Amino acid sequence: MSDSNININSNINWFPGHMAKAKREIIESLKKVDIAFLLFDSRIPYSSLNPMLDEILGNKPRLILLNKANVADKNITKEWMEYYKNKGYIALDIDSISGYNVNKITQYASKALTELFKKREAKGIKSKEIKAMILGIPNVGKSTLINKLAKRKALNVGDKPGVTKAQSMVRVSDDLILYDTPGVLWPKFEDQEVGIKLAICSSIRDEILDLEYLTLYALDYLVKNYKDLLEKRYEINIESNDPNEILDLICVKKGCLLKGGLPDRLRASKMIINDIRNVRIGAISFEKPE
Repeated sequence: MSDSNININSNINWFPGHMAKAKREIIESLKKVDIAFLLFDSRIPYSSLNPMLDEILGNKPRLILLNKANVADKNITKEWMEYYKNKGYIALDIDSISGYNVNKITQYASKALTELFKKREAKGIKSKEIKAMILGIPNVGKSTLINKLAKRKALNVGDKPGVTKAQSMVRVSDDLILYDTPGVLWPKFEDQEVGIKLAICSSIRDEILDLEYLTLYALDYLVKNYKDLLEKRYEINIESNDPNEILDLICVKKGCLLKGGLPDRLRASKMIINDIRNVRIGAISFEKPE
């Protein structure tokens, strides 16, 4: 998915026991709902798609929601929207924190359920109530979205993956009932770059990560795609595309130094990853549709 110079040798996997249980419960509960809301991270739509979902969902109608649109590159998000449209899916870019486009979700879900509503009408059922299951990887914003839709704190939220441990049902409006589910990753990442991007975007717990390795990967990508943003944020002039040299340059510029003036790469790495996650470098997308 990228032309990175970084050697992908980090084996990132995170599949706690509650996720295996959640997968079984999702399969069982899908029988109760009309549609699945697939919540992706707008910065990494490919990597935040659990490949098990196609098998789990089968022919169940789905609505793709590209969340965190406010922190992604808007031009690339437009490309993703066109990509899904060409694939025959209904998709909407949203931001569950600011509320951007959240008020359009029910309307888009109804569009995806046109055939179901026709069948109901043929049976004399006039109700347009929608029962939806919201699915996504850890920390993609499922509970935050439900709270925004419900206009109240219906569920606990957190800025770390793994907050939601069990399913819950919330009526968010007269027309919409949502089933929240724990974020579910998959047992093994066949493409290790997927794991790295998930880690950069906070969908895997930091405790299991090599932050310097992630930072080198991120810098390698950023210097190729967002060099001007990188230079502006760290007030540096980048003359080499080598991420190791860029990291050392940032260490010096930002005073991340050890005794003797050696670069404190771990301290700088924490700063850079936090800057990416908190949009201090700018709105960035790590994937484009192929």
